[in-house]
Amino acid sequence: MRTSRIRTATLAAVTAALALGLTACGGADADSKAAGGDNAAGSAQSQSASNGGGKGGAEQANPGGDTKEGARSTTASGGTGGAAGKGTTAGAQQCRGDEMLLTAVHQLAGQQGDHLLVTASNKGTKPCWVTSYPAVKLGDGVDGAALPHSKKDNAGGGQHITLQPGGTAYSAVNLFDYGSKNHTAQSFALALRGADGHNGPSYSVAIKGEKPQFSWNEADVLNWSTKKPYDF
Repeated sequence: MRTSRIRTATLAAVTAALALGLTACGGADADSKAAGGDNAAGSAQSQSASNGGGKGGAEQANPGGDTKEGARSTTASGGTGGAAGKGTTAGAQQCRGDEMLLTAVHQLAGQQGDHLLVTASNKGTKPCWVTSYPAVKLGDGVDGAALPHSKKDNAGGGQHITLQPGGTAYSAVNLFDYGSKNHTAQSFALALRGADGHNGPSYSVAIKGEKPQFSWNEADVLNWSTKKPYDF
């Protein structure tokens, strides 16, 4: 009888221990699931907040108004750069004679330094460029070779000078009159040179000033410049 009671008690203890173990396992699983749920919920909430923050950041960086403002800023910057870069040729085409106002004034007539001041003004609506020196043929005819470039001219004739609408460039024809066997005229033909050195169409330029008639034995031409070559 005593042995039977001991076995019964032992079985009861084992059963109780098993029950406690199962209960503990079940509790741990439940806690893990609960914790996992909290973690998942926390992750989802964090992700949602992150997405929301990202969206908010995107809305702050790229809302309709700010994006347009950014575009305006870029455009304004580009415009400023364009205005500041008047010496550049970006977006500009070569100047054409029919879009230019070409004039010449006879200065220091009969004196040392006698020359024709040539002015080219951009009368078009878009920037354009000139380069080198104009191809000038003195006299009423357009036959013969163009005048040579002055050997005393400043370097840099290969650069492009961009003229904004209304902009002006200057050159000069130096006249050398030795008083015998000279030539006399009141106009000349002018052509713009391209980047390849070839000349464009020739245009007749009448001389202005008190003494439009000029004489020469020899003559040469200066490069285009944004400043008057002889600004007395």
